[in-house]
Amino acid sequence: MNLFNRLLLPETIVCGAHAFERLGACAAGMGSKALIISDPVMEKLGLVRRCAQLLEAASIASASYTGVDTEPTDRHVAEGLERCREQACRFIVAVGGGSCLDTAKAVAVMVNNDGYIGDYAGGKRRFEQPPLPLIAIPTTAGTGSEVTKVTVITSTATDEKMMIAQPELLPHTALVDPLLTVSCPPATTAATGIDALCHAVEAYLSRKANPLTDALALAAARDLSANMLRAYEHGGDLAAREKMMTGAMIAGAAFSNASVALVHGMSRPIGAQFHVPHGISNAMLFAAVLEFSLRDALPRLAELGRAMLPELTAERPTEAQWAAAVIAEIKRLCKAMQIPNLRQWGIEREAFLRALPRMADDAIKSGSPANNPTIPDRTEIIELYKRCYDYDFN
Repeated sequence: MNLFNRLLLPETIVCGAHAFERLGACAAGMGSKALIISDPVMEKLGLVRRCAQLLEAASIASASYTGVDTEPTDRHVAEGLERCREQACRFIVAVGGGSCLDTAKAVAVMVNNDGYIGDYAGGKRRFEQPPLPLIAIPTTAGTGSEVTKVTVITSTATDEKMMIAQPELLPHTALVDPLLTVSCPPATTAATGIDALCHAVEAYLSRKANPLTDALALAAARDLSANMLRAYEHGGDLAAREKMMTGAMIAGAAFSNASVALVHGMSRPIGAQFHVPHGISNAMLFAAVLEFSLRDALPRLAELGRAMLPELTAERPTEAQWAAAVIAEIKRLCKAMQIPNLRQWGIEREAFLRALPRMADDAIKSGSPANNPTIPDRTEIIELYKRCYDYDFN
């Protein structure tokens, strides 16, 4: 059992329908002016304006930065930071998907720390000053960024996805409202849902797992696997959306404290090189990586099977059968939600093969593969990438 001395979580978590409406009350005492960080879609949907209204009702002024794109970059961080300083904002409100939240976390911490955000990637440099308080309001059930000490920012110069994991990145407050996800389209529900399930599974299989993260990961895996297809097929089902939202949040807390593993280590370079959304690239790799890890992950995968597939208990499966059932269930979910493989996504084979050496190096450099039950070498990572190119989810 790994030793642990603390479980890092936001100071305040408000979870449930209409949690968003608590923004003004939760912001009390944080400062007289907030910067709202979001994207053009959230602005068009009126959520940025609603944030401003809720803050105004609490006598708090606000400015906004809505330039975040589908993947957060160092340019977004620099622009948000400039806006924050220009407007003399004292705290930050982030509303949107994981890209908005990750951008806001980076802005919040860089206001009081010098240098370039990439200087802090991979533990090369530690944040010396505290961040501005951050209220995180997710609109997807996926990254769990609202409760993690992690941000992933893409370098516009190198296309590298820079992972930064330090306690200063943890939001002060998370407002987790499933009502914000009911209009989420099926494709986004699929990508974010598989991402969340991957967080739960990898946190449980991680070499850094501990009893507290185990409890969180198992609970998240149970709720996510049981409700994902319902949310995908019936987006207005609030009960399913609520289970997905809380499951994603709990999975985020699990991996923030136990780390992710090989799926995420291999996924980030795919996103950086071929601009595949994070959740989709995770899904493309998920089952194949578990098959690779099976020899060392068998008992833990069996425990995940008992949590995710309780209806099989009466059949009294062996550990090997439980583990196989987990992998089969992940394949079933991916197929049902029309997750493509790398070839079906449109990545040209020769370009993919040319990129493999760099992608393997970047995967190892991230550190995540070292948390995997079976730790691959560079050659094994390259072979896994090749296998995933034409992977069959049947």
